[in-house]
Amino acid sequence: MTLDLQYKIKENEYYLRHLRQNSNWYKLLNRNPNNFKFFEEEVKEVYKLTKADKISRTLDTIEMLEKVLSTLR
Repeated sequence: MTLDLQYKIKENEYYLRHLRQNSNWYKLLNRNPNNFKFFEEEVKEVYKLTKADKISRTLDTIEMLEKVLSTLR
């Protein structure tokens, strides 16, 4: 694994956690560093860090606030 990849993984707690939980990625990233894009995508899907997930969470929060405010009226 290249030093650049190692720094990227150590800087991001999600990457590090996912790598430790799914050790098969060590082998894949060692053999081909270009697999890092697939690794990133998988991490974002597992920890729900995609844009769609963020929008969904925001809408849920707004919905909850609306319900709280309507009960206070």
